[in-house]
Amino acid sequence: MMPKRRAVTQISRLARRAGGTAAANRMVPEETPVAFSFAGTTHAVMMASPADFEDFALGFSLTEGIIASPDEIEAIEVEDHGAGIDIQIRLKDQANTRFEARRRRLAGPVGCGLCGIESIEEAMRSVEPVSASQLTLQANDIVRSVKLLSKLQPLHAETGAVHAAGFYLPGKGIVMAREDVGRHNALDKLAGALAKAGIDGRSGAVVVTSRVSVEMVQKTAAIGSAVIIAVSAPTALAIRTADDSGMTLVALVRGDDFDIFTHPDRVVSGVAKHVA
Repeated sequence: MMPKRRAVTQISRLARRAGGTAAANRMVPEETPVAFSFAGTTHAVMMASPADFEDFALGFSLTEGIIASPDEIEAIEVEDHGAGIDIQIRLKDQANTRFEARRRRLAGPVGCGLCGIESIEEAMRSVEPVSASQLTLQANDIVRSVKLLSKLQPLHAETGAVHAAGFYLPGKGIVMAREDVGRHNALDKLAGALAKAGIDGRSGAVVVTSRVSVEMVQKTAAIGSAVIIAVSAPTALAIRTADDSGMTLVALVRGDDFDIFTHPDRVVSGVAKHVA
């Protein structure tokens, strides 16, 4: 078994306050390079919190469209190389053939001026439509989901410097949560944890402590959820993408207040008719 890495480290710093300056200790989060390697070749490297590696590998593979389901992975092996983590992911035959074709397409011919077009199309890939979802939430579900997630963030409580992603089921609360220094990483780890637990992403809402970028919408759609709830604001592209996919995007949740940017029909009560 790979030695467990520490997710937080205690450091000494000079703390300047109104009453003066003094040396004091503080807990800070660790971040380390995490490489995802398929068929022995590195596909991507992320700076991430050194925890929940298998969830991360599975979730990344799902939300990036490398696999369609967990059973397309033959094995996941986590290797600690000191300077970073290499996660070796072995795909089953059909998934590996599909991935190799995708990698060749994105690589393109050397020196080709059009190579970037394929990469841009990949980044701007369309998301799975979630408009058929029957999920509905009460206004107090949205407020409650954020409050509950705040209680399931031990790394943030210790450091004040990491993001979280949780999965909210109406009537049950947050049933799964993951943290990471990167907001996309936290969501990937959540996706992997949900898949391992056999929790249907269509059954609940994704809740995040960060702003909502287009990637967060893409990954939420890949999970299957039709609702994303965020503490911070969305980007314009995230709003357009959520709208096109039929996703309800709720953001700027502050106490009992929040804004619904797309498909408000899934929030069945407590929506003001006129907002300044």
